[in-house]
Amino acid sequence: MFEWLVGKKREQKSSGSLTHISGQEVLEMIQSGIKLTILDVREQHEFRAGHIKGAQLIPLMQLSKRVHELRTDHLIITVCRSGNRSAQAARLLRGHGFDVRNMHGGMLRWPGKVAK
Repeated sequence: MFEWLVGKKREQKSSGSLTHISGQEVLEMIQSGIKLTILDVREQHEFRAGHIKGAQLIPLMQLSKRVHELRTDHLIITVCRSGNRSAQAARLLRGHGFDVRNMHGGMLRWPGKVAK
């Protein structure tokens, strides 16, 4: 069910490459009660237009100065509109030692409800 926990996805992480996760996998993790932080790195006006319920907003341009606001004991899922900015954020966070996955396709591929 959560392929990223074992096997090929874990091997990708250890090799230094960025690990992606699907919106469906993130939704299943949320529904299962897994402790994670959804980090939305879009701008505030984009976030207000619709976001994943419970997501923490830190725009990408502010992230390097606000890394200290993130929990180190949670898996972090980075999210943006299409997955490009969140991939940059995931690389930055990986460099700071965080356990992080980039949500492939961003909010454009999010299968769950959107909060406003």
